Amino acid sequence: MNSRDIERFLAEDEGFGDITTALLPDVEGSANIIAREDGVVAGLSEAQSIFAYYNLVTAPLCCDGDVIKKDDTILRVIGAVRDILVTERVALNFLCHMSGIATITRRCTEAAGTVTVAATRKTTPGFRRYEKKAVAIGGGDPHRYSLSEAYLFKDNHLKVISAEDALRQKTFFTKKVEIEVESVDECVKAAELGADIIMFDNMAVEQITAAVSKLKALNLRGNVLLEASGGMRPENVRKYAATGVDVLSLGYLTHSSRWLDFSLELEAPD
Repeated sequence: MNSRDIERFLAEDEGFGDITTALLPDVEGSANIIAREDGVVAGLSEAQSIFAYYNLVTAPLCCDGDVIKKDDTILRVIGAVRDILVTERVALNFLCHMSGIATITRRCTEAAGTVTVAATRKTTPGFRRYEKKAVAIGGGDPHRYSLSEAYLFKDNHLKVISAEDALRQKTFFTKKVEIEVESVDECVKAAELGADIIMFDNMAVEQITAAVSKLKALNLRGNVLLEASGGMRPENVRKYAATGVDVLSLGYLTHSSRWLDFSLELEAPD
């Protein structure tokens, strides 16, 4: 975690100074960060970086990606009490948010079996790198970090350029081309044109299964990676994974995951 991000997040919380902790005596102390529910931990390194910015010493008792239980202590913090309390909320925000994403991602990857579970660009502005990192910690694939990483022609793009022209005019030979489809016929056409990836957009399980079967019948399945996106939640991941696709992309991982609950408990100074 770079110092610019740390300064930005701390400045947002501190404003012109923590007027509450300013009234406390200047004493040394320690605190424990405790899980209040089961889950998968993520954001430990970010929390440690935030504490370290104030010269606090940290001792992690687990690693990012570990399964944790309610009442587990995951991190110990030692140093000036004022500084522990100033940094507490920002560090906990990272842990709670990133652990929530990692936890739901782990649940989805377990349900999907060998099918890859991926994130989308439905992320909090300014926080994408951390949300996608949490997906990776949970066992998922971050997908694109930005628009520059791959060609992805969605329905709005295809209203102004044909799939044929899109594939012919692409500039970067190192970048894969993905085409979004909404029917079996569009899927077959995209495969015949030579798309590297085909995305089934908001298609029902039955439609996707039919499209995969059609590609196999035409000997086109082995040439393309298949991704299903739209309408997926943890509860139906298993059904979509059984359609025969390679990847499931879920905006749910980053826009609807619930924060995991942690608290910081200060030990009374001697």
